[in-house]
Amino acid sequence: MKLAVIADIHGNYLALEAVLKDIEKQQVTDVVNLGDCFSGPLDAGKTANILMKYNFPTIRGNHDRYLIEQKHEDMGPSDACSYGQLSPAHFDWLRALPETLVFRDEIFLCHGTPRSDSTYWMERVTDQAEIVSRTQEDIEEEARGIDCPLVLCGHTHIPRICTFSNGQLLVNPGSIGCPGYDDDQPIYHKVETGNPNACYAIVEKTAAGWDVTFRQIAYDHMKMSKLAQENGRPEWASALATGWL
Repeated sequence: MKLAVIADIHGNYLALEAVLKDIEKQQVTDVVNLGDCFSGPLDAGKTANILMKYNFPTIRGNHDRYLIEQKHEDMGPSDACSYGQLSPAHFDWLRALPETLVFRDEIFLCHGTPRSDSTYWMERVTDQAEIVSRTQEDIEEEARGIDCPLVLCGHTHIPRICTFSNGQLLVNPGSIGCPGYDDDQPIYHKVETGNPNACYAIVEKTAAGWDVTFRQIAYDHMKMSKLAQENGRPEWASALATGWL
């Protein structure tokens, strides 16, 4: 089995198009999507049209959930911007997404952790607003009750893998469309990859276990940076241009 794992597109349709072209070039036919598809000051509508056309197995991210649970006036600026770009059909598609999914009986898909779409799995935020690794014990505890040999998560936008003591493998493919962001939960902090490329992963089942390849794909990121600037989000413009806020 060989499949591409995408996550955290955040309305960046140009990055998504570039990744899909690369997936085709790598001769990978199966794709799974770990959510946070639209939220951001870019183009949620074009992104939705692409995703609905391909109809990949997709789960709901925390920002996807905010778009269908919150009132427009209560949304943060990224969700509010994308909300106004989506059609009723797009919202119907969002509402139909599951929170988690088991793919082909052996791959578990979630956005944050199996029980929370808004929790970092392999990282934590310190009181000094630093992003550090969680302990192996803490990481494995989050997978309690999940018996799939491969587990996929997104949310942090940081490409990373972790092998559990029982041999299970946890993979975060990184973010296709948002290489840096800030958040005020649990305290204000920044996540910056330092790279403007679109990121995804290819996983392949072999006799020895799961091979994982992270792909960094160049695209016209400055066009997306300009769009974010025009939509009043200079921090997004910086992240899209450089990978730094």
